[in-house]
Amino acid sequence: MNPSPLLGVVFHWLGGLAAGSFYVPYRRVRHWSWETYWLIGGFFSWLIAPWALGLVLTNDLAGVLSRAPVRVLFWAWFFGLLWGLGGLTYGLTMRYLGMSLGNGIALGTCAVCGTLIPPFFKGTLGGIAATAPGRTTLLGIGICVAGIVIAALAGLSKERELPGAEKNSAGNEFNLRKGVAVALFCGVMSACFAFALEAAGPLAALSAAAGTPALWTGLPKLVVVLLGGFTSNAVWCVGLNLRNRTLGEYRARHTPAGVPVPRLANLIFCALAGLTWYFQFFFYTMGETQMGRFGFSSWTLHMASIIIFSTLWGVALHEWRGTSRRTHVLIAGGIAVLILSTLVVGYGNYLAVAP
Repeated sequence: MNPSPLLGVVFHWLGGLAAGSFYVPYRRVRHWSWETYWLIGGFFSWLIAPWALGLVLTNDLAGVLSRAPVRVLFWAWFFGLLWGLGGLTYGLTMRYLGMSLGNGIALGTCAVCGTLIPPFFKGTLGGIAATAPGRTTLLGIGICVAGIVIAALAGLSKERELPGAEKNSAGNEFNLRKGVAVALFCGVMSACFAFALEAAGPLAALSAAAGTPALWTGLPKLVVVLLGGFTSNAVWCVGLNLRNRTLGEYRARHTPAGVPVPRLANLIFCALAGLTWYFQFFFYTMGETQMGRFGFSSWTLHMASIIIFSTLWGVALHEWRGTSRRTHVLIAGGIAVLILSTLVVGYGNYLAVAP
């Protein structure tokens, strides 16, 4: 199957839609602490879904994993573990810098590092920049960073305008030096997912050799990478369960105050959230197979799509209600620039594979 970058962009948009939507079911969970519902959702997103879809859609998944070199499995798992640490420090970024500045630094760092570091270390970045399709793709990456900055400015304007917005900002805990350090750590560690997928590349080749259609060859990579993410998140969540004395929530029928816990409903919402989360990378690996020579740009498309759809969810849930026309213009401009960036990146990839 010949690569189709424009189809790849559509797949990345679908992944961004999943990533921007997965937290909505968690809003319906009742009487469970964050660490409890996050870990239960994680079982579905990081363990159950990768294995289930990998077994159904690929050939000889267990054989592919058993034939992979140990170093490939280790680095894919290890970078996945580091990515998990990045996600866990996201909350600290918001705590010390606020939503707007924190998101701007963390997501901008993640987008740039996850996109450019893999080809830099492979020694291909200079060759990419030397071609017209490569320069077009790099231009799209730059436009994405500009869109992230505009979206961050919109968030800052929102924080200043909404009554009680200080509840969602850094407030009295604002610490620029500490916050920037944590945001950079968060961004770089979160970008490790892109490094993990790069390290797991041989798994895709082994899966293709086993007869898996090209569109699904990235799924075995997710089995190993997400196991790493599960490792760091599980350790953290169980640690919080022990510290906060919430370990009993997994089997409790009532809260300490005697309020009934809707355990079945909570489990269903956690499963729905976890499966939705997984589908961001399900579609990511599909999109990656369609990007041709410049597959490294998939990470930019992924980040841009996440911000686009998470922002649109915020609009749908009336999170921007009561803000000024200036803020609305900023957020609309940010979304428009991010959409433009995905089209430019897709066009650059198209030029690279066009006859």
